[in-house]
Amino acid sequence: FPLHGWLALFALVCAEYLMFHGIEPAATYFSPIAWTAYILLADAATFAISGHSRLREESRGWLKMAALSIPLWLIFEAYNLRLANWMYVGLPGNRVERWFGYAWSFATITPAIFITAALIESFGWFAGDSRPLRLGRTGETVLLGFGAAMLAVPVLVPREVGAYLFGLVWLGFLFLLEPVNHHLHLPSFEGDLARGYRGRFYSFLAAGWVCGWLWEFWNNWARAGWVY
Repeated sequence: FPLHGWLALFALVCAEYLMFHGIEPAATYFSPIAWTAYILLADAATFAISGHSRLREESRGWLKMAALSIPLWLIFEAYNLRLANWMYVGLPGNRVERWFGYAWSFATITPAIFITAALIESFGWFAGDSRPLRLGRTGETVLLGFGAAMLAVPVLVPREVGAYLFGLVWLGFLFLLEPVNHHLHLPSFEGDLARGYRGRFYSFLAAGWVCGWLWEFWNNWARAGWVY
């Protein structure tokens, strides 16, 4: 178990203590601190199990992912302007401090999902090959249309109805972009399934479940967070 994992665990425990005692800046910035520590901790655990550290071996790529995570999340914030599914509370009054917190928090979202999926995949639970599943052009076209419809419907119906349909937005991009990634020969779940490998798909499903619980768990006590 590498040193950065122990340091991350120590940082997470300290952040919890400071947050519960209302000591700044940890009380306000608890969520991004906790998630940064978690990403390092999960990477260390992945290394301990598989001998591979994504942050060490692909550090530049992870920095790019963190930077890209900010504008990607802003897409969902744009949807939220229309659907009003959540709002932020307890934010710093200073605009610079507030936007710094936004950027730091948003930068942890995509890396957290990916590092959790890598950790779950390292357990080898889904390592076995299975029957290949190929969609074909017709199947890909159906996925594209389905994804586009899921992204459009919540903003086309009345707001009081669309507010309860944000789940379609979370799923819509998956259906819309998977066929595009596969067509461009980029890594994709569709490509994995066509090769008879389901490990990455199941690992990401599990990662979404784990991160979802952790997001709500840590947000529950954070001074700055969101309410639905």
